Amino acid sequence: MRLSNKIRVFRAEYSLSQEDLANKVGVRRETIGHLESNKYMPSLKLAYDIAKIFDKNIEEVFFFDD
Repeated sequence: MRLSNKIRVFRAEYSLSQEDLANKVGVRRETIGHLESNKYMPSLKLAYDIAKIFDKNIEEVFFFDD
């Protein structure tokens, strides 16, 4: 089981670049790229902050793949 996410999908819906999202949540663009490619597991605060930007619950953005 691994943690996956829909960050790329929601960024497209909100017309945000990786850089835009990174600036809004206070991380580097590379961090967003690593999150999207499942190379990095976010802290709970970062997961919450990202979900809040998209007006979603954490579970709508981040989920476990079987």
